[in-house]
Amino acid sequence: MSDAVKEWIGLLARLATGGVWIAAGAVKLPDPGASVAAVRAYDLLPEAVVPTVGQLLPVLEVVIGLMLVLGLLTRGASVVSAVLFVAFIVAIASVWARGMTIDCGCFGGGGTDPDAASKYPWEIARDTALLAASVYLVALPRTRWALDNLFLAPRRASTPDIHDIHHDGHLSHEGER
Repeated sequence: MSDAVKEWIGLLARLATGGVWIAAGAVKLPDPGASVAAVRAYDLLPEAVVPTVGQLLPVLEVVIGLMLVLGLLTRGASVVSAVLFVAFIVAIASVWARGMTIDCGCFGGGGTDPDAASKYPWEIARDTALLAASVYLVALPRTRWALDNLFLAPRRASTPDIHDIHHDGHLSHEGER
């Protein structure tokens, strides 16, 4: 696959994943109490940290989403994105395995949902696809239309090896060895 195609796929991965993060966080920001209740419903974290996680998670989601959409510090944002998706997949699988029926709270809401078990496979599949997109972005050096391309040094095709350096310390040009 050519570098140009990889960069376009990277752009699509950035926009899709970033858009999901922005949407998920933005709907939770106006009601931090509901976000805390959704985190609490999973019954995975110590109660002492539930309010902090519930209140900070929507902010983190929006920030990560904006960074991805803008292509700013893409690799770091993608690492955080991937870690969060792994945590969400584990959390959803955990409540499913424990026979709990709660709304995932992914896009607001949370709490008891009698139909939740039928939604868990879809939620895990969605988060797995977004995890794959995040991992792709971690591995990809650059994508199209990213602020990283303006602010970060351009990538060199390769670094010179010992055979490219003359005895006087200067780099050779192609065909000069």
